[in-house]
Amino acid sequence: MSRPDWWPDPASLAAVAIGGAIGGVSRHLALEAGRAPWTTLGVNVVGCAAIGVLMVLAVDRWPDVRLLRPLLGTGVLGGFTTFSTYAADVDGLARAGRWLTAAGYLIATPVLCLGAVAVAVAVTRLLVERRTS
Repeated sequence: MSRPDWWPDPASLAAVAIGGAIGGVSRHLALEAGRAPWTTLGVNVVGCAAIGVLMVLAVDRWPDVRLLRPLLGTGVLGGFTTFSTYAADVDGLARAGRWLTAAGYLIATPVLCLGAVAVAVAVTRLLVERRTS
């Protein structure tokens, strides 16, 4: 019996699962070592920067490495970054009456994360182009 067209191949599923375990444990350790919400912010910014680097490398340098994106992108970095903890942190700050901090954190996180991706993509492309020329 063959698998349906929409079902991923077992190697991709395994790569996502292994990577997700690594990323999730890494995030848990970082959050245990730091203070919410600032450690969550740091994890998300670092993870987004790493996603920017990975996407340039996966698309421009190593497009034929089939399991790179499932393992590192969806798996490790998807498990490492966390939107749910960010949302819970905003809620916790608001419930504690720290409205200004909650609002600043709510706005700063996506701005810093998108900025981290943009800077990482630009710097990685510059370095890749410099190395190949």
